[in-house]
Amino acid sequence: MPNVIEIEELKSIEENLEQLSQLLSLVVEDGASVGFLPPMELSVARQYWKTVLSPDVILFVAKKNDEIVGSVQLHLCTKENGRHRAEIAKLMTHPAFRRMGIGRLLMQKGEERAIQEGCSLLVLDTREGDPSNLLYTAAGFIEAGRIPNYAKSSNGQLEATVFYFKNL
Repeated sequence: MPNVIEIEELKSIEENLEQLSQLLSLVVEDGASVGFLPPMELSVARQYWKTVLSPDVILFVAKKNDEIVGSVQLHLCTKENGRHRAEIAKLMTHPAFRRMGIGRLLMQKGEERAIQEGCSLLVLDTREGDPSNLLYTAAGFIEAGRIPNYAKSSNGQLEATVFYFKNL
């Protein structure tokens, strides 16, 4: 079925490096707050992806017709007093594929995996006012608080971030 979105875990980056780099560059250029500022060189995106995977980072991608159209990371906490929690990080959906449920599917997959890993708490943060805030609250995340002037935007303005949690 060609219109089906498939979510899969990536165990290596190499064969998907170009698609992941294009995705990151596109979402940053489109204004996503994922730790980078536009303009984003593909070489910077490639370097980032080459360093992502580790034993405590699980990477999921959404594919449509074998094209990566989204991704999310689950960061497992390795601290002795925090092994019950994980962080959802870098949720990205290709701008041409937004509002199709891809973000929701990726979040569900991350949550399922967190439960499999024995986690009872998920945390995440996002820029105040981003559309992702609606997705997170719809997925059952609860706002824990805000920090003003947390991250710089592309226009140089300092933006607040909102922290969320969800008990599993």
